[in-house]
Amino acid sequence: MPEALWIFGYGSLIWDPGFTPAEACPARLDGWHRSFCMHSIHFRGTPAAPGLVLALDAAPGAACRGLALRAPAAEAARILAEIRARELVSDAYLERALPVTLSDGRQVTAITYVIDRAGPQYCALDFETQAHTIARAHGARGPNRDYLFNTAAHLADLGLADPDLEALAARVRELLA
Repeated sequence: MPEALWIFGYGSLIWDPGFTPAEACPARLDGWHRSFCMHSIHFRGTPAAPGLVLALDAAPGAACRGLALRAPAAEAARILAEIRARELVSDAYLERALPVTLSDGRQVTAITYVIDRAGPQYCALDFETQAHTIARAHGARGPNRDYLFNTAAHLADLGLADPDLEALAARVRELLA
């Protein structure tokens, strides 16, 4: 584990990290992009009717803008255990310690959850299929659409608007109207 525990949030960890960070800073992770490429069978869908959640998918030349969260040192072990229990509920994510660049220029190593492309929850769906799936899915943490809407809104509030997520949110709203 790095000297300071940093966690890179690119989806729900931005708006629901489950802890109060000692520091939160916009950050960029190179070589990865945010994608609705993971079937959610627990939190935003079910095994019978999976939803979709974001994961980081490797892509040469890509970059994902998100939020780096530094855990308070005295709580780092507990926070990491709780994050692992949440993010590693299935074998869809792989935990990686990756270099991220903070908006102030610092470079830190952050715990990051990336998709396991070999896993059964990985998917590569077209835009329209994503929209229809997100519009109808519901899991233990509520409607899939809320996950999308919260993530898009919080990224915009941070000045990190994601045009792909905003377009998907607009399409989901159309489907729900």
